[in-house]
Amino acid sequence: MEILFGTWPWYIGGPLVALIMLALIKLGKSFGFSSNFRTICSAIGAGKSCDFFAFDWKAQKWNLLFLVGTIIGGFVAAHLLANNQVPPISEDTISTLKSYGFESAGNTYLPTELFFDMSPENIVILLVGGLFVGFGTRYAGGCTSGHAISGLSDLQWPSLVAVIGFFIGGLLMVHVLFPLIF
Repeated sequence: MEILFGTWPWYIGGPLVALIMLALIKLGKSFGFSSNFRTICSAIGAGKSCDFFAFDWKAQKWNLLFLVGTIIGGFVAAHLLANNQVPPISEDTISTLKSYGFESAGNTYLPTELFFDMSPENIVILLVGGLFVGFGTRYAGGCTSGHAISGLSDLQWPSLVAVIGFFIGGLLMVHVLFPLIF
């Protein structure tokens, strides 16, 4: 049980991801979570009013099962296998976050001030952030998991460009926008 409660080292997690990607490439499948949104919309009939959703969604059932398995696995890991683990972050990061008003930094898995305080400001931040992520995912033709794991495994040039864009966007968010918002 100790292996389930602890963090897996890179030399176990990395090869497992590589084996899954090799299997998907061999099967001719492309991995990515954002494509499940399109599949779900198509399954409930959105293809009748929008050509983007008009495709054979049943060919993507395997990806929907992967999504459901990920949700169930995350629930099991968080509620049954977790010991209220807090990821270790540097003292500099903790002090910086505390200067922005995040007193829970270093004590909780996620900032309780943002996700558990449903003030109008936090709701706006979460909604706008969700819209940006949704727009960016659609504009980039996929999500971070699809491009960074599947696309780079397939040696796709657009995925490399997208991943570089994700990193640039993350750096801009952390170093430019985050201090302005908080």
